[in-house]
Amino acid sequence: MNKPLISVITINYNGLIHTMDFLASFQKVTYPNVEIIVVDNASKESPDSILDEYPDTILIKNPVNEGFAGGNNRGMEVAKGEFFFLINNDTEVAPDILEAILERTQKSEKVGLVCPKILYHEQPDIIQYAGFSAINPITGRGKGKGYLEKDNGQHQVAEITQLAHGAAMFIPKKVVNEIGLMAELYFLYYEEMDYCERIKQAGYEIWYEPKSYILHKESMSVGKNSLLKTYYMSRNRWLYLRRNVEYPLFIFTAGYYLLVALPKNLLVYVFRSEWDHFRKYFKGFLDGLFLKDIKENPTLIN
Repeated sequence: MNKPLISVITINYNGLIHTMDFLASFQKVTYPNVEIIVVDNASKESPDSILDEYPDTILIKNPVNEGFAGGNNRGMEVAKGEFFFLINNDTEVAPDILEAILERTQKSEKVGLVCPKILYHEQPDIIQYAGFSAINPITGRGKGKGYLEKDNGQHQVAEITQLAHGAAMFIPKKVVNEIGLMAELYFLYYEEMDYCERIKQAGYEIWYEPKSYILHKESMSVGKNSLLKTYYMSRNRWLYLRRNVEYPLFIFTAGYYLLVALPKNLLVYVFRSEWDHFRKYFKGFLDGLFLKDIKENPTLIN
């Protein structure tokens, strides 16, 4: 049976220990035709030990931190596989991960992206991702299916879902050739949601495949007090809505954001006396509102 080449792409940014654990985990994968690409986003620590330990790895050294989308795009530009598996470096995988998601992808020409079940590494009986609702075009928010539920097998049926999880996305190269690479203007947050919208607009489906899983080391309370997160979540939520909601619906989107979401979130920071977060949130809103040329998407040329 034909075993198409799968290009596994992961980003390293000041997380060499996680990346080495990820690569060790991938040595147990049973699928025989894989290339692994590590994109280093200008880490402070040299990534050269990756090649010392895993010499078959393709290592790309970005001179600057290009963020999640930019890093994955650099990997896809050099990838030779028929399929791309974009996966976080702070994950560990089940040995049959590639067979399960490849099988799902090959069931229909309409499948444009597949996500496995995602469990928390520290609590592997707790679900992080088992599908996702559509983003509400007014509020810019969605809801994760199975999020923080104990995994009792209640989400073991593969199904079409609305959004992928950026920690693990399996995409046929033909889809990337058609719709282009990920939008790099986001840098952090919302870029995978934006990519899913473009995939669906091109007529493809997003699938959740629970036959296999990954373990994600992300904490269940990660980043709650991060100024970086406050800024980019505020900025990119607005960018996402500007890119994906059309007129006249966008009038209601803008009204909700300006009259409800913006004052509500700013007041929360005032009551908490979190002035740094107040300033970052408001700056993110302004930057997201006035950023120009937001509709452009890079193309895959290889």
